[in-house]
Amino acid sequence: MAQLRFVCWNLERNGAGDPEIRRTAAETLRRLQPDIVFRQEMFRADERGHTIFNEQCRELDMQGVLGPGACTAILFNPRRFHLLRDWSGDRGPHFVLPPTAITLSFPEAGPDASRFNAVSFHFAYASAEQRQLEAEWTTTWADKGWEAPDGSRLVLPAIFGGDGNSYPEPGTAGDLPLPDLTAIQDRPHRLHRSRRGSGGVRVPDTEPDHTLRTAGLEDVARHWATAEGGNPAALARTVNSSATHGPDSRIDRVYVTTGLLPAVTGFEVHEVPLRVSDHHIPVVTVDSSVFADLLTSYTRT
Repeated sequence: MAQLRFVCWNLERNGAGDPEIRRTAAETLRRLQPDIVFRQEMFRADERGHTIFNEQCRELDMQGVLGPGACTAILFNPRRFHLLRDWSGDRGPHFVLPPTAITLSFPEAGPDASRFNAVSFHFAYASAEQRQLEAEWTTTWADKGWEAPDGSRLVLPAIFGGDGNSYPEPGTAGDLPLPDLTAIQDRPHRLHRSRRGSGGVRVPDTEPDHTLRTAGLEDVARHWATAEGGNPAALARTVNSSATHGPDSRIDRVYVTTGLLPAVTGFEVHEVPLRVSDHHIPVVTVDSSVFADLLTSYTRT
């Protein structure tokens, strides 16, 4: 079975200016054999004519698009995907850390197949209200039209990967529990990761996840943990517990429009040492033949 692998990683401060950490990160990603990488915290990748970003693309033998302000990026395998559009002019002023959003084609699906959108997001860390706004605007990339070869207009399927700076809604068996806010010692962080609930009591912020799923997206980890033949280990932590920031949590998530879910054949979280990054790496595995079939049949929906 031929596969595609979609990887999401918030590499802390893009290696914090340390070339050795960047090299270690590149080696880690090469071992994962990604076809699309959704990156966050691309700090300084835009300096000196994108020198660092170009180096990071070259080390993975990938092409890439660096979002505004070097906040996010998407790298992709040019032997399997072709870049059709960069939505840089359509992101609006609504994001503290602007997303990277692009439209790709998958030539293996044939010339008449639907294209799809890929979005790397990093929601605001300090404000639940701002995250809510950003999540709502992020859903617009699940509502982008495209003119098919026969002249009809399609709404493109989409894949989203990023750092939500918030928690998934509870209710999935085996998912990590929401934190007890009183146990989070860092009071500013306690504020940043929560919102006022009923009666004015602060509760962990799950609204961005709720918003994305209300718009017809699904958390791939949640899907794979409960799917027939899936694995509950998909719900593993992406951020470690700490005394100041609370328990293990699933801050980093990958979402897809639900029509793409039948192509998913696996989901895992690849853990990395804290000296490299404070975020682990969600990895989605997809059957490339099924993915191609879904894009081809999508043109007839």
